[in-house]
This record gives sequence, C-alpha cells and structure tokens, in this order.
Amino acid sequence: MLERRKFLFAGGAFAATAARTGDPVDAAIVLAVDSSSSVDMDEFYLQMEGYAAAMRHPALGEAIAAGRIGAVALHFFEFADAKTRVVNLEWRRLAGANDLEAYARELETAPRLIVGGTTAIGDAIDFAQSALEACPFPAVREVIDVSGDGASNAGRALADARADALATGITINGLPILNEEAGLEAFYRTQVIGGPGAFCIPARDYRDFREAIRDKLVREISLVA
Repeated sequence: MLERRKFLFAGGAFAATAARTGDPVDAAIVLAVDSSSSVDMDEFYLQMEGYAAAMRHPALGEAIAAGRIGAVALHFFEFADAKTRVVNLEWRRLAGANDLEAYARELETAPRLIVGGTTAIGDAIDFAQSALEACPFPAVREVIDVSGDGASNAGRALADARADALATGITINGLPILNEEAGLEAFYRTQVIGGPGAFCIPARDYRDFREAIRDKLVREISLVA
C-alpha cells in the first residue's frame, strides 16, 4: 500500500512521511513478539529458534518464490507494556535462500531485549503500524503478525488500535500460545485478528511454536502469490 496515511495514537496523531525507495515486495510483515513477564527466558528463545527454523524450511522459500515479485519484507520487534517495544531486526527484504539463511542466523543470535512487564497488544499494534509506514519497500500487502501467550491487559484499548489498523487496509494475524491462559485462542480470533484474509494459527505450547510459525508465515506469503 503506497498511499500516505495518518494514524491516531493514544498520544496524538502520527503523520506518515516515509518514502518507498526500495525494491517492491509481495508482503511487508511486522512480527510482533510478546516478551512480557509471562514469557520466561527458555520460552523466548524457543520462539526465536522457531522463527529461525521457519526461515530455513523449504516451504517458506517456495512460497516466497511463487509470489508475483518473489520477495517479502520482515520487521521484528518485542513488546510488553504500553511504553515498552524494542526493535530486534529492522526491515529486511528477503528474496532467496541466501537471504533467508542470513536472517535465520541473525534470529538465532539475537538477544532478548525486553524482560518482564504487562501485555499491551493495542500499543504493539500501534507500533507495528508506524513500522509499516516507515517500510522502505513498496508492498502489495501489509500484515501485522502478533504472537504471545496472554491477552492484552494494559495500555491502549485493543479495540481502538485494531480498528485504526484495519481502517488503513492492514491485515492482523495471530499466533496465540495456549499453555498459559484458557480462552486465549478465542480472544485472538475475536479481538486481535482482522482485515483481508486474516487468520489465527494457535500453538499448544512453546515447543509447538516452531511448526505453527512456519505454517503461519507460509500462509501469509501464499495469500499474495
């Protein structure tokens, strides 16, 4: 989506000014990863290993290659409470096996940047919107990909943040990790995801995360093939 947009944040209006100067991509995907108190160190690194394994899986490379452009852009950040979001990996255009392997190696060695805090999914969605607007790569489709093991319990009202994102044509997909909270899958399906082609793929626990995130990324990318 190449048009300029204005987002309404809890702290006021954010005017989008980023120029799309890079090569185009089939999808620009923001990976928003829960790093709040409910996620211990082992669980966090199981997530990172899962993302790295997904980058190396043949199905992901095949999905990217099948796209009209044959490339995607990824942006990765951790979130916790309303004021705590930290970017791990800035926007990266991935167009082949070498790109995917390099990204996998970075994910494997990336340190955890947030430890503890509440879970502010609404603020994470706002932050992801700003990242999409700053993406240098023109994208056929824009996606916010939220994963976590808890419902939103702090910060900006999730319904308002979600509505603002959907109004711009962004799709929000979800990957709830179900080992902590009963009803989390239903929460993600009814209150988090939305937009064109939106879907939710749950993981039973962190050890199930690897397959879930692989399937999720393949599906997200295949939607624009």
